Amino acid sequence: MADASNNALHVPVLARTCLDLLAPALESGVLIDCTLGMGGHSEAFLTDFPNIRVVGIDRDPAAIRLASERLARFGERFTAVHTTYDDVDQVAARFGEGGKVEAILMDLGVSSLQLDEEERGFSYAADAPLDMRMDTTSPRTAADILATEPKAEIARILRVYGEEKFAGRIAEAVVRRRDKEPLTRTGELVEIVRESIPAPARRTGGNPAKRTFQALRIAVNGELDSLRLAVPRAIESLKVGGRLAVESYQSLEDRIVKDAFAAGTRSTTPAGLPLELEGHGPYLKALTRGAIKATEAEIAANPRSASVRLRAVERIAPTPSHLSNPDHRRDHL
Repeated sequence: MADASNNALHVPVLARTCLDLLAPALESGVLIDCTLGMGGHSEAFLTDFPNIRVVGIDRDPAAIRLASERLARFGERFTAVHTTYDDVDQVAARFGEGGKVEAILMDLGVSSLQLDEEERGFSYAADAPLDMRMDTTSPRTAADILATEPKAEIARILRVYGEEKFAGRIAEAVVRRRDKEPLTRTGELVEIVRESIPAPARRTGGNPAKRTFQALRIAVNGELDSLRLAVPRAIESLKVGGRLAVESYQSLEDRIVKDAFAAGTRSTTPAGLPLELEGHGPYLKALTRGAIKATEAEIAANPRSASVRLRAVERIAPTPSHLSNPDHRRDHL
C-alpha cells in the first residue's frame, strides 16, 4: 500500500501554469481541488498562497488518506471531502462565502496513485484483477461490465469512450471468451485486444489495449457523465472574479470542457442588433488561447503530462437568468 512519504515522487501536471492562471483570484479565500489525488496540486497552492484554504475532493478513499497525511502540516487550511467532483456545488455551498469560492481546479483522468497500485487494475502494463474502480466502495468493476453487458453495449463503450476502431471485434472476442470462462484479469483482456486488432494497426499508437482500458475505466466510474455535470456546477460555484482551470487528458473530456467554456464566453444577443442586450453578454472570459499543452521539458520531467490539455476561464459576471439551470441536488454533504 502507498504511503504519504512517497507522495513527493508524484509531480503534479503543469503545476506552475495552474498556479499562475489562478493566482489573481487567490489573495485569500477558498480553492476547491476537485481531483485531490495524492495532493500535489493542493500542496503547491497551500505553499504559494498562505492566506487561502484548500478543500480537496476525491472519490478514492486511499487518496483522501494519503493526501490528508501529506497536507497535515497545513492544519485547518486543508480539508478533504470524500465525494465525486460533480458535487462541487455542494462543497462550495458548505465552504464558500455565500456558496461561492474564489478558484476551482480539476485535474481529470486516472491518478498516479491509481496507476501505481497494480492491484487496482487500471494499467495494461501489469497483470491484475479487472477492477478499475476509483472509489473502491463502489460495487461494479470492469470485470462485471465484461461479464454482464451484451456484446452491442460492450462495443458501444469501447467505440464511444475509447474511440476504438475495432470495438466490434474486441466485443465479440470478449463474449466468446466469457462463454467459456469468466474474464477476470487485465492480462487476459490485453491478450484479447491484441488478438482482435489486425497486425498493421498494432504497429502504431502505442499499446493496442490503451483505448480499451480507457473506455472501461470511463464506464466503470461514470467519468463523462460526472464531468458534464461538474463543469457547469463549478462555473456556477465561482464568485465574480473567480477562476476555474481544467486539465484534460483525452479528447472526450476536453470537448466537454471546451463546450462549457465556449457557452459562457460568447454573447447571446441575437445577430444583427447594434447593441448588446442587457443580460446577454458573456459571463466568462477565456484565460487561455485554445488549450495549453506541456512543453518538451515538462514531458521529459513528467511523462504523464504528454497528453494534457489545460483550459481556464474567469467569471466576469453572473450567469444570465435565461441561461441559468437550477440544477439543485437532492441531498447535502
